[in-house]
This record gives sequence, C-alpha cells and structure tokens, in this order.
Amino acid sequence: MDQRSAIVALPAAPLAPLEELLEIATDYAQKARASSTRRSYERDFRVFAEWCRARGFAPLPCPPPAVALYIGELAKVRGFRPSTIDRILVGIAHAHRSRGHSWDTRSPAIAEVRAGIRRELGVAPAQKAPISDDELARMVATLGADLAGLRDRALLTLGWCGAFRRSELVALTVADIVREAEGLVVTVRRSKMDQEGRGARKGIPYASTPALCPVRALEAWLEAASIAAGPLFRRIDRHGKVHARALNDRSVARIVQCVAGRVGIDPSRVAGHSLRSGFVTTASRKGKSLDSIMRQTLHRDQRVALSYIRHAQVFADNAAKGIV
Repeated sequence: MDQRSAIVALPAAPLAPLEELLEIATDYAQKARASSTRRSYERDFRVFAEWCRARGFAPLPCPPPAVALYIGELAKVRGFRPSTIDRILVGIAHAHRSRGHSWDTRSPAIAEVRAGIRRELGVAPAQKAPISDDELARMVATLGADLAGLRDRALLTLGWCGAFRRSELVALTVADIVREAEGLVVTVRRSKMDQEGRGARKGIPYASTPALCPVRALEAWLEAASIAAGPLFRRIDRHGKVHARALNDRSVARIVQCVAGRVGIDPSRVAGHSLRSGFVTTASRKGKSLDSIMRQTLHRDQRVALSYIRHAQVFADNAAKGIV
C-alpha cells in the first residue's frame, strides 16, 4: 500500500456532539471582540434595559421611538457627548442582533434624533490635555522611593516615552521586555488597531535625563517589587503588598491625575491618554519626523497622528505672529 492509500485508509474522526460544537462556536464568537468591549456593551445595555422597564418599554426588542427618547435624554438631561451616545447605540444594537432581533440603523426615529444631537452639540471629541516633557519632569519629581513611587515613575516614563495607550501599558508583561545595549525592545502583543494580535515592537532608549529614564525606572521597580514574570504594573495595597494581578486601564488614568494634581495641573484636564498625546506633541515640537513618531505610536493613519501634531504646531509659522 502506497502512502496515499494509507492516508485515505485512516479512520474518520468521530463526530463531535452538536452541543459541543455550539459551545465552541459561541466561544469563538465572543472572542471576536475584546473582553473590555463586551463588558462595555453589556454595561450600556443593562442601563438601557433598566430605563426601559421603568417607563414600560420592552428592552428586547425595543421599538425605535423608545430608543430615540432614550438618546434624547442622554444628550439633554445627562449631558452625554455624541461620541458616547454612538457607543451606547452600538451596544444596544449588539444586544438586539446577538439575540436574533432585527435592528435598523437607518430607522428615521433614531437617525433624525441622533443627527439633531450631533448638529447641536458638535462632534469634536473632548480631548484631554497632553503632558509635556517639562510637566512630566515636575510630576516625576514628586514621587518617592517607596514601591508606589517606583511603580508610578516607571509607569509614567514608560507610558510617555513609549507613547502607549493605557490598555497596552497594563497588558505588558516581563516576557514582553528585551534588554539591549541602547535600551529596551517592548513587544505590544495586541492593541486597539491590532485586534488579531499580529504584534509590534517599540524601542525605548535610555534617556539623557536619568530622572526621566524609563529604562532605569522600570528596572528599579521590577527589582524592588521582585517581579520576574507576569504583569509589569500591579496593584499595591495599603500594607505595601504587591499583588499578582495587573492594574486596569482606569488605574493608569487615576495615577496620572493624582500625580498631576500635586504639581498644580487640573486633574480633570488629563488622563492616561495625556502621556501618549504629550509624547507626540513634544516629539513634533523638537523636530522629530512624522514617520519616526508613527513608529513609536503605532499609528497607521497619518491623519490621526497629524491631529496631535497640529496641536503642537499651532504657533509655528503663525500668520498672526509679529504683524501687530
């Protein structure tokens, strides 16, 4: 018997039970979206369902006029931005479709109210202020040599110099860090623009200013916290114990706001994203090319990267400068 015959003669694999196949398919369907996205959808729909029941509407399927009333209240009474309302609508749509109910995105009842909200409130995002290199230096100078201070110094400097999104920052593990002569090579396993996990690498060089050096700061934190594997940035309880679980992305925002407040920066004006935007605006102001900036931020669309740079260059070659 030749090899081809032997292969053909192999017994067929046993048929998996339908219940098992359904469980497998459901599991993969859930993984089509990030867990944080699923949680956001579920939270938004839970709030919407409570609103419906309080007013006698069926949340599933919900008639479009009731959805229109809901988003109108979100805009006028609760002061939600159009971008937030759009996110909530996506969650409501997902709840309907995932449970076999139809959802018409072009329903006039919803579309016209949404258009009116966008027209009245405007769609420009309410962006947090970038943190400049000078502000970062002032913030880091307030941090002590205890575990919390070492962690926060490493988080702020690495987040800033690496132009990390906060979700990328808290997802980093020791295995993602490779030490080289010029600094660190950090592997970003998954990001907002890379949901399938192709991965990308960022170079984090030694800083000429030791107090702002992310390489030295990260090494000091890992050594003091005895972290040899697992998440880089972890919760520290009030007894000074370093926990095994990683910080969440909201923790990054709280740390940035807390440290910013110590140096007179209004905490409401900054968040985790201020580290990333601060790097871009500072790098642009100091003459770094768009290509080099995008390699660090992992932006794929030049228009998005340029939106940060325009903020930094608002006074560069300004037509009003020096004419009066």
